[in-house]
Amino acid sequence: MVSLKLFRQGKVKDVYDVDGDLLEFVFTDKISVFDKIIPTEIPNKGETLCRSSAFWLQMLRSLGIKTHFKEFIPPNRMRVKKVDVISDYSKITPETTNYLIPLEVISRHYVAGSLYDRIRNGKISPEEIGFPKGKNISYGEELPEPMIEMTTKLEKYDRPITKEEAMKISAISEEEYQQIIGTVLRIDEAIETEVDKRDLIHVDGKKEFAFDEKRNLIVVDTFGTADEDRWWDWMKWKDGDFAELSKEYVRQHYRNSGYYDKLQKARDTGAPEPEIPPIPEQSVEKIRQVYIDIFERITGESY
Repeated sequence: MVSLKLFRQGKVKDVYDVDGDLLEFVFTDKISVFDKIIPTEIPNKGETLCRSSAFWLQMLRSLGIKTHFKEFIPPNRMRVKKVDVISDYSKITPETTNYLIPLEVISRHYVAGSLYDRIRNGKISPEEIGFPKGKNISYGEELPEPMIEMTTKLEKYDRPITKEEAMKISAISEEEYQQIIGTVLRIDEAIETEVDKRDLIHVDGKKEFAFDEKRNLIVVDTFGTADEDRWWDWMKWKDGDFAELSKEYVRQHYRNSGYYDKLQKARDTGAPEPEIPPIPEQSVEKIRQVYIDIFERITGESY
């Protein structure tokens, strides 16, 4: 195999330069939460994420939605179109082309995770997300309409931003902003249609975008996996059981152990951040099976 030059090393994905136009993603078995790489690998994780990503990106091609996807190389590699990553917002203008839009677009369809925390803490009112004023919102409720939020993508930590700031830092117009929202909703509709066949609920997830050389919007990176999205079993959900079928299972481990609170306190006060401990050995096989099971539920394919 031809040796490729390492272009960028992410938390769980290594990116290699193929040529001036192509990158190769290598999905590793590393796992991260809260912007921390856990010193434990999960066997087969990389392959399940790569195959899930390729499944959705090929589906978008059939729907006529442009993406950066070029080729799936089994078991855990994929080749994609190369775009410029510009971390200095001042260098992005409405005329810039072929660049990563420095935003993560989060779509929510059910009350879960940080959304529930914000509702409970009074930071978001029921009417802000389409519920009647004063409604007592329960964990797991379906939202009256999809909720779209945006965070930064290229900063040290992702931070929530307003529509106005999102448009400013990424140099996008109102029309382009609405195109991003419309594309996210169209993708989520396709996801819901597909996974409903296997009694799976798509709770929430994130998407990333870029512009090509003609400033056409394209979907980039990965989505619809056990890492980027949250999934529930429909049969259990209707009985009030919100068992996580995603990386959320791992996040909850670190919340329950007290590590997350220590990390947040350090970040809030500017103190040194505590090292994240490894996953207990007895939990590794269970987490591996979570990734395999959700891959099969998402795609309908056998591992």
